[in-house]
Amino acid sequence: MSASTEPTTDPTLAADLQRACLLSGEFLLRSGLTSNVYFDKYRFEADPSLLKRVAVQLAPMVPDGIEVLAGLELGGVPIATALSLETGIPAAFVRKEAKTYGTARLAEGSDIEGRRCLVVEDVITTGGQVALSIADMRARGALIDTVLCTLLRGEPTAVADSEVEIHHLFTLADLEAASS
Repeated sequence: MSASTEPTTDPTLAADLQRACLLSGEFLLRSGLTSNVYFDKYRFEADPSLLKRVAVQLAPMVPDGIEVLAGLELGGVPIATALSLETGIPAAFVRKEAKTYGTARLAEGSDIEGRRCLVVEDVITTGGQVALSIADMRARGALIDTVLCTLLRGEPTAVADSEVEIHHLFTLADLEAASS
């Protein structure tokens, strides 16, 4: 798949994700920020129909030459799995830290060493965990230049030094503006 391929537009996907996943209230985010809007990604990741539609939309955004879809624990794993089924590209499941037992691996599934990996994440706000995971994967020989996420919630400043491009399906503003 190529990043330049024209994606098939699913005109109702944003509205359906908004309805299923966008919650109002007071929420503490992983970044430490507080928000009155929360995107509960597990609501679409656990719904086979919505997850498939997201994967279909993300598939044309996978750059040419990607050898492994590296889904970050926990939310990136179902997306990487669905994207793997859609594209035929093998997946790896990246832990927040390597196991201390058994194989002591950071990434399970496909090997990442010496391979061009696409980091797959569900939601990025500041990109803190993405930056940590990229550093850990690169330390194990992964070649990474692109990150793909379903929702870009904020400004991913923590990833600035990682020298990667971040591509996203939607922004929070897209979902807030969506209507059925």
